[in-house]
Amino acid sequence: MAWLAAGEGYEIALVEGKVAARSATGRTAGRQLKSLPKALRDHPEVDRLRRLGAWLDRHAEACIAQVDTWMVSSLPVPTALIARVWPDEAWQNALRDTAVVGEDPDEVGFLRDATASGELKVVNLDGETVRLSPRTVTLPHPVLLPDLDDVRDFAAELGIVQRVEQIHRPTWEKPEGLAATATEVRDYAGGVFSSRFGLAARATGLGYRVSGGYATCKVRDAGGRGTEAAVWIGEPYYEDETTTGALSWHDENGRAVRLAEVGPVAWSEGMRMAAALYAGRKIEEGGDAR
Repeated sequence: MAWLAAGEGYEIALVEGKVAARSATGRTAGRQLKSLPKALRDHPEVDRLRRLGAWLDRHAEACIAQVDTWMVSSLPVPTALIARVWPDEAWQNALRDTAVVGEDPDEVGFLRDATASGELKVVNLDGETVRLSPRTVTLPHPVLLPDLDDVRDFAAELGIVQRVEQIHRPTWEKPEGLAATATEVRDYAGGVFSSRFGLAARATGLGYRVSGGYATCKVRDAGGRGTEAAVWIGEPYYEDETTTGALSWHDENGRAVRLAEVGPVAWSEGMRMAAALYAGRKIEEGGDAR
């Protein structure tokens, strides 16, 4: 970003998201200062840059959240859309090195670049850089990736770091032999919290929605069916000690979904939410730290 004149003898710019200043005159001209001079702290240009920096931070977070939604919801993403947003650094940071799948569901590659014409450059699992130009791609949830451990090992060899938690996202596979009529999982029920407020705050801090007495997350499996996972966290405004309850899933009409019918992504994401909430429970000294 260009340096802007601000006050007598100073220039300012956004450097790594923070407002920085440097001398504009004298023997130290061009040298960046360790901190913002007092004379600049209330300068209008400094305030403008601070607000711009805050907006850029929110934009970067929004890009990551959108890419995460595409991945968790198994939504097909037009390659033309990826090409259009790619020049934006925030979108690049969110999308680069995500695992993508084109027309062949068995061909996984890590996204490295997108051209203006809508062509994607990916590194496939053979280590070759190839070009893809399907109409849409998906960013598969890791529970849907075949040979996930091999994909993770290969990513480690490439030194891949993803801004959106995808290939290293914790996953849970649905067990076999579930009771035909069962609608609840209690693996992470019974976690004790000092208050319902603290448990609700943990849920929202982890990015989950709190509605009524539940923490929830919405997922769309590959078949297109929308499902909402829900964990009971206690009645709103209840001030005493509370515990996590059962995990269940509901369809788009609010009806309970039998466990045997829950899709693999919805199962994994629901269990991930329940486990994350349970991990913040109170553990008595010398008690069960399971």
